[in-house]
Amino acid sequence: MKYCDEEDMEMISKKMNPLVQNNSVIRVMFEEGKRLAAIYGAENVYDFSLGNPNVPAPQEVEDSILETLKEEESTFIHGYMSNSGYEDVRETIACDLNRRFGTKFHQGNILMTVGAASGLNIILKTILDPEDEVMTFAPYFVEYGNYVRNYDGKLVVVSPNTVDFQPNLEEFARKITARTKAVIINTPNNPTGVIYSDATLTRLADILREKSAEFGTEIVLISDEPYRELAYDGAVVPYVTKYYANTVVCYSYSKSLSLPGERIGYLVIPDELTESRDVFTAATIANRVIGCVNAPSLIQRVIKRCIEKGAAVNLDAYDKNRNLLYNSLKNYGFECIRPEGAFYLFVKAPVADDKAFCAQAQKHNLLLVPGSSFACPGYVRIAYCVSYEQIERSMPAFEALAKEYGLMK
Repeated sequence: MKYCDEEDMEMISKKMNPLVQNNSVIRVMFEEGKRLAAIYGAENVYDFSLGNPNVPAPQEVEDSILETLKEEESTFIHGYMSNSGYEDVRETIACDLNRRFGTKFHQGNILMTVGAASGLNIILKTILDPEDEVMTFAPYFVEYGNYVRNYDGKLVVVSPNTVDFQPNLEEFARKITARTKAVIINTPNNPTGVIYSDATLTRLADILREKSAEFGTEIVLISDEPYRELAYDGAVVPYVTKYYANTVVCYSYSKSLSLPGERIGYLVIPDELTESRDVFTAATIANRVIGCVNAPSLIQRVIKRCIEKGAAVNLDAYDKNRNLLYNSLKNYGFECIRPEGAFYLFVKAPVADDKAFCAQAQKHNLLLVPGSSFACPGYVRIAYCVSYEQIERSMPAFEALAKEYGLMK
């Protein structure tokens, strides 16, 4: 689709103009994949662009939907509730977190949201004043910048540590200012698949406490956790509220139960957070005034039952994909780190221009996302939340691409 030049746009706001002109590369690649599939056949196009789970939702989801519709009263399951969500759903989530992570949450700490994106917008609207700074670590999910700018904040990006993709904490400490209001972390990470270590989180928390004392401010650590349950080889994903009191957790069931289209998640606002009750009240109001009102009612009821049934996505399917893709690309001469979680492989491009490399890959019907879209040029992201058969079919294309760049002897 062709858009008007920015100066020709009169109906669209100045804040929206640049978003229209620079629409998400990931979404553009996804649309390109559909175009190519119509030409070459879907089986001959290898779309690794979008983090859209291909593993079906657990059977417990369907069972819980049917049980809810059969056993609960219609006006209740389809009606309004508190803007923060059903009390019994929130209590079930709190108890589940306490059981798994040794926390002490209660329903008053849990705010149901329309997915993780909504949760991030809610907490940012709650705490940000114009010109406040929000920090994050490259590579990062590109929408963070848009969410921060929604509330007239400024995103401050810490450059990537490309050795192991743990956060660059030395630069982080230097960039904190008196205007720093929040820090967003994402672990397991999109796009690297890295899990932030205990040592990383301990030092990160120490820096935040030191800088808060230095500037006389309160800095909120926002932990964005849609991939928490996707961790391989027995890897432990530390629970961030244990490291730093002023932490808010943003969670989504999009990946953990393969429900991205249902838009369901929650915020954890712990009692330990400064002015916790006031923040929770403000966040509940923010949920309403940004237009969400409340999280979808039916799927809230379903989530409660799924937790009680111990529902979990088939992690083995993603692990099988991970192993095939990582081992094959390493054999072809590509440089990458083994993902510990999520469902992405972050590969170093064999040339400095990652966009040019993606364009060359597209000639082989390989759709990859340039690392520059995540503020980490020189790399590409490959989403392996696709069928195992697609990965198998794509191997000759990856091998041919490697040979073109002289990676194979």
